Amino acid sequence: MESEDLSEITTDMRHQVIDDLIDTFMPPKTYADQWDTEGFKAAVAEQLNIDLPMVEWCEEEGVDDDIIRERMIEATDQMMADKAEAFGPENMRNIEKQLLLQAIDGNWRDHLLSLDQLRSVVGFRGYAQRDPLNEYKNESFQLFEGMLDSLRQEVTQKLGQIQPMSEEERNAMIAEIAARQAAMQAPAAFADAVPAEPTGDAIEGFDENDPTTWGNPGRNDPCPCGSGKKFKHCHGRLA
Repeated sequence: MESEDLSEITTDMRHQVIDDLIDTFMPPKTYADQWDTEGFKAAVAEQLNIDLPMVEWCEEEGVDDDIIRERMIEATDQMMADKAEAFGPENMRNIEKQLLLQAIDGNWRDHLLSLDQLRSVVGFRGYAQRDPLNEYKNESFQLFEGMLDSLRQEVTQKLGQIQPMSEEERNAMIAEIAARQAAMQAPAAFADAVPAEPTGDAIEGFDENDPTTWGNPGRNDPCPCGSGKKFKHCHGRLA
């Protein structure tokens, strides 16, 4: 992970995901009429974010898993090469590294939690005349393999989903930011335009420095200074 270029790792992950998809939807030692071509197409679109004619490819005469694998790898490699060109090689390497680090962090934490849960229950295997230590080793290895599969799928899927912004999207984002800034400035401008609370005349003989001249207003009565505010919000705070 200290390397600046992790493209080989993400490429190997994508190719492994392709192999897993082929094994799932074109199981070994099966005939073409047994393949789930529609499910294959949907899974490719979901995990690789690319629209490939999987149904048509699988219906071709003499096609096998090697041919399908070669076509899928060629198409996805070209897709990622186009993205690298659109983002720029350096930006693409940074994106790959960030996605990979985030995926490793999340999946590793989930894996540790699963190991803790397994550790808390594996002791009960002894009641079934099974060695808890061996059971823990076997199941923890399976959990680790599952974590690696999940990691490959997550990184491959997210890299397939990222897209550079088009010129229209960039202009729309700039316009949205400008609109938000204008909306934030509008209340301040409005507040500056709103006049202060209306003022009235102070009661006769009112002396701001002499509370004995203020009369005896209630807390919610107008302040005798003529500010228009309630007494409790004006000179009443000084009383």
